[in-house]
Amino acid sequence: MPVTWSDDVDAIIGGDLTCGLACLTPAGGAVVTSVSPFGIRDRELGTVGFTTSLGFGRKLEHIRDDPRVALAFHAREHGVGDRPDPRFVLVQGEARFDPHPDRATLDEIGTVSEPFMGAPKTGRFWGRWLHAYYEDRVLVTVTVTRVLSWPSSNAEGEPEVFGAPRPEAAAAPQSPPKKGTGPRVDAARIGERAARLPHLLLAYRDADRYPVVAPARVIDADADGVRLRVPAWVPPGGRRAGLLAHSYRAQLVGLESRQNSGWLEVTGTEAHYAPHTEFGFRAPANKTILLLANGFLARRGLAKARKEGRAAALG
Repeated sequence: MPVTWSDDVDAIIGGDLTCGLACLTPAGGAVVTSVSPFGIRDRELGTVGFTTSLGFGRKLEHIRDDPRVALAFHAREHGVGDRPDPRFVLVQGEARFDPHPDRATLDEIGTVSEPFMGAPKTGRFWGRWLHAYYEDRVLVTVTVTRVLSWPSSNAEGEPEVFGAPRPEAAAAPQSPPKKGTGPRVDAARIGERAARLPHLLLAYRDADRYPVVAPARVIDADADGVRLRVPAWVPPGGRRAGLLAHSYRAQLVGLESRQNSGWLEVTGTEAHYAPHTEFGFRAPANKTILLLANGFLARRGLAKARKEGRAAALG
């Protein structure tokens, strides 16, 4: 039977402008990035969706290689509907997508995005410039395995569970990477940047091999790593983990995102994070400039994906 969820949870899934997407990596870790769900869901079928572009990032490749994903609905800013509910909602399931959506799907994406993003730019110039951004959109549909809902944004305590029960045993610690567990990039700078952004998410692989996303908070950072405050249910020990710090304004204008992969050591509600890779960007605070930048990045990203054969490999 399809997994369904409560009206309160549905209002959050249907109203948040952005959510955190966690995908699994071949090495047994997880990466987390922000995506736009635009309220796409079907409670009768037990599905939740989001959109992305063939020209942005490698999330579709992660999904192709392992469809198990998690979506963390963690921020109420700039969404639609009544927004005071502070709860943290985590959706876990298996994702699928068509890398070559038909015209009807693209039109549907445009329709559902308007309440969140405003009407799309039209005209000869914008049609050509934003072709890769608008026309190469992909709809990702997640068949839900479980939904977890905590009453507060810090996800403390026991969640309400819809669908499959949570794993009974905590995820076992992982073997350290061959290159060591220490930082490979500037941990102090990464911690300082993450501390000034309002949203911080941590992702790892759970005992049932689904990714989990937890809210986190920076305590301090130095050359040895970033100290974090995490919920008590994050499993103890060491493991590969992803970190996302981000902020955004209405219609995603002024979006800033700082993404890392690295090694996590957890003791109680404190964790030590050693970043191994970093990726980040800051979008312009002006919507016209933002669209110009989106068009350029999408065109460049799509051209690179095609040149490297990654776009063709998706199907």
